Amino acid sequence: METKRKSAVLPLAMTAVMTAVTCVLAPMSIPIGPVPFSLTNFVIYISLYVLGWKWGTVSYAAYLLLGMVGMPVFSGFSAGLGRLVGPTGGYLVGFIPMAVIAGLVIAHTKKLPLHYLAMAAGTAVCYAFGTAWYCFQANSAVGPALALCVWPFIPVDLIKMAVAMLLGPVLRSRLEAAGLALDK
Repeated sequence: METKRKSAVLPLAMTAVMTAVTCVLAPMSIPIGPVPFSLTNFVIYISLYVLGWKWGTVSYAAYLLLGMVGMPVFSGFSAGLGRLVGPTGGYLVGFIPMAVIAGLVIAHTKKLPLHYLAMAAGTAVCYAFGTAWYCFQANSAVGPALALCVWPFIPVDLIKMAVAMLLGPVLRSRLEAAGLALDK
């Protein structure tokens, strides 16, 4: 009797697609200071629903690597290792634990309020990484760093989380119905 073997092509292809979506949407940003408004975290939240936490995190890591090697995929169509080691690089790196934290909860419960809280907790960790790095690199105190790099983003990020929480499960159910859903 032949057993059905899972193909590695589907997760890789879907991960590549979500990496491409991140590469297209993340550079479109609104500069308001050292940290711009962008859709990067929104795409990560959606990736967690579409791909699950492991592949969603891999998708973001692939995006990060593309930007590091010079593809202009970071905010404002910038690129390079300098962006990661510069004052705002901690936010780019902070998206990795954000994806893991939010993704694990999204993968293990269908309770949308918990999804929202997990996205908020992951985002808070991202803020902490980014702000600590910004303070170190820009020789800034925490208060001014928060005023520049965190407080203006909270309302918009809360809206992104709500939209992702509503849109993500719909996308996931459509993928499941089509037989294209990855394991969470």
